Amino acid sequence: MTEPSSSYSLPSKKRQRSPDDNEHSLDRGRICLSLDDNLTFNDTMIALQLMRTQFPKLDKVLAQPFILQSQLYSSVKDRTQVDRDLESFKKDKVLRIFKLSSGQDDHAIMFMDDYLKQVSFAIKRSGGKDQDGSEVFEWFERYVVPSKLDVSITQLELCSLLSQGGDVTDKHITLLMNAGLLTRQLIDPNIYWFSIPRIGPILKGLSQGRKEILSLLNRRKYKEMPLSSLENTKLRLSPLDTRFLLRDLIGSGHIKTVQTPTGLLARVSRD
Repeated sequence: MTEPSSSYSLPSKKRQRSPDDNEHSLDRGRICLSLDDNLTFNDTMIALQLMRTQFPKLDKVLAQPFILQSQLYSSVKDRTQVDRDLESFKKDKVLRIFKLSSGQDDHAIMFMDDYLKQVSFAIKRSGGKDQDGSEVFEWFERYVVPSKLDVSITQLELCSLLSQGGDVTDKHITLLMNAGLLTRQLIDPNIYWFSIPRIGPILKGLSQGRKEILSLLNRRKYKEMPLSSLENTKLRLSPLDTRFLLRDLIGSGHIKTVQTPTGLLARVSRD
């Protein structure tokens, strides 16, 4: 695959896997199989690659694929291994992890290649690199993205990294926030979340879809139904694919699956 145009590269000791690597190992025929047949995997990267291909496409929403951490937890049995793998992939700059505004424990995982594309698109949509102060975008891509891999950054750290490109002003920070690349924390205004630009409609669909699926199950006598039937349900309130939402609800513990002779059963988890 084509390497992203950035000022850094992955460690030379070992080329890291990217979203398109080993694509032949993801039999495209099974991508459309039901969760009943395709719920869990033993390999974290394979699970990430598969769920990337299943990312929902919404009209007028130009977002690169991301995977919810809860979805990954529903797809790989060993959560400890998942956490270790994610930390390794993050250190090797294969992917980034983001705190989402849709829930206290919601985190998104995005491959670095996809994130750089999303950043480039967000810069163009915000007015591009011709506006006054736009040099900050290059500083952000060159000095901040490869150096700070956590979900957040302090104002001191941000200004220190950006200053490697030039004198930093409040206007520069405002441009980054307006482009959707940073979000100021409400509790501590001196800390910023790294954010994925222009995914508001997806987060809205996520919130609405969660409520609709749980409401559907809670209206059933035993608060359960076959997983295969549930994933084929057409949602009224959310444009997101039901399978996308079910992986999230299973991984976050709101729904549990029970094996039966006729397949997996989806049941609302008791508090």
